[in-house]
Amino acid sequence: MQKTAFLTGASRGIGKAIATALAKEGYNLYLVCHTQKELLLNLIEELEKEYHISCTGFVGDISDYHFVEQCFSNIRQLDVLINNAGISYVGLLQDMTPEEWKRVLDTNLSSAFYTCKLAIPNMLQQKSGKIINISSVWGNAGASTEAAYSASKGGLNSFTRALAKELAPSNIRVNAVALGMMDTDMNNCFSMEEKASIIEDIPAGRMGTPEEAAELVLNLIKSPAYLTGQIITLDGGWL
Repeated sequence: MQKTAFLTGASRGIGKAIATALAKEGYNLYLVCHTQKELLLNLIEELEKEYHISCTGFVGDISDYHFVEQCFSNIRQLDVLINNAGISYVGLLQDMTPEEWKRVLDTNLSSAFYTCKLAIPNMLQQKSGKIINISSVWGNAGASTEAAYSASKGGLNSFTRALAKELAPSNIRVNAVALGMMDTDMNNCFSMEEKASIIEDIPAGRMGTPEEAAELVLNLIKSPAYLTGQIITLDGGWL
């Protein structure tokens, strides 16, 4: 039986790269995006045609539990869950509204609770499963003017470690990838000068690519069964 994976934030950037890597491995996919319906449909068409796998797409707000319930309503087998959806807010905390704070926390952290809550019963029934959360180095270190984002990713890291302990006896592994400065649309909020200044501090001398993040995710999926509860950093030696 072909393996299946559920991936949030799938329409572009890191999510698209992960979806492509999984399709190459023969996974049937459940792909979620928030608003980029056309991009998601184009990706599904490409993957199904190129790799002869099955893709199901969902368009909606991953921070809405009822939407996530709908996504999982017809899923009977699930081998891998990847929580990649995320948004950022760059600005002074004092200027951030409560609604903006809640939006970041709900999208980056609460959504992982929703997907895990609904995915775990399938994995328990199979007595196996892998959950990978896409986090950030700022979840470890914190970033000035990104307090909400840092808090959400720090929470995701602790969530990962705690859930790994809970699920290890059931042969379900939970790990996270803490990404550094990646060449994605999320970082387009920074000017070329700001990006260049950041890159000067990165020993590797460049930003990471979505494909490198996808390669690490795939390696985690294939990693030894004893590897769980870990936050793996991919940042070019930055922090």
